[in-house]
Amino acid sequence: MQAMLLIYSDPDGMKTVSEADLATMWQAYGAYTEALKAAGAFLAGAPLEAAATAHTVRLAAGAPQVLDGPYAETREQLGGYYLIEVEDMASALRWAARCPGAAHGIVEVRGVRRGPGD
Repeated sequence: MQAMLLIYSDPDGMKTVSEADLATMWQAYGAYTEALKAAGAFLAGAPLEAAATAHTVRLAAGAPQVLDGPYAETREQLGGYYLIEVEDMASALRWAARCPGAAHGIVEVRGVRRGPGD
């Protein structure tokens, strides 16, 4: 099965992180990504730009409306993701527990729904 690991954290908390701690965090994510690849579970993953740079699009009367900034005002914001291929949800949850994001925020795990022809 494919699972999406959505990494949420408080961006205000990141403003006070030292350069050394930031470097340690990036090393941890690099090691985690390499472990996923070595296990054959890695499909994709990336950090996202800050939520303040987001654009929200919706259709109103058939015309697109674009709003600057994130849609939801929440303390924890989506900061990155991993798309993984695993045997089952239990395996996905084990990988999520190993994600560095679980130490400084939360990791939401969702199965990827397959289409009718898949």
